[in-house]
Amino acid sequence: MQRIPRVTIGAAWFPVPLHRSRLRDRGFNQAESLLAALGLAPPPASGLRREHKTEKQVGRRARERHANVAGAFSYRGEPLEGRDAVLIDDVVTTGATVAECANVLRDFGARRVFVVCFARKSYDPERHGDPIHD
Repeated sequence: MQRIPRVTIGAAWFPVPLHRSRLRDRGFNQAESLLAALGLAPPPASGLRREHKTEKQVGRRARERHANVAGAFSYRGEPLEGRDAVLIDDVVTTGATVAECANVLRDFGARRVFVVCFARKSYDPERHGDPIHD
């Protein structure tokens, strides 16, 4: 069994953000809903943001998924120097989206970045050439 490290008190929690057009179409961000269901404070207006609209990840190969989200996120807010950050998302498949978000948070000083997801799509990296249908 893998040991799960304790997230320090005072960790900054971030839902994986949607682009404003996708949020408008869907009407809600599932990661924000999950965060609220955990009883955690809603994210501030600043924080992790999706700056560029990306294509949907469904049907893309692993490399295409990473390329699709490269540079799509930014952070606006107080530096995270020395704090742990926790990303929350509904589904993780290859980890491309959360990896890109984690890189942004580390660039702004996060000591460690943890990911909490509610579903993990099985992915076989040996078959990385096949499109992934979530």
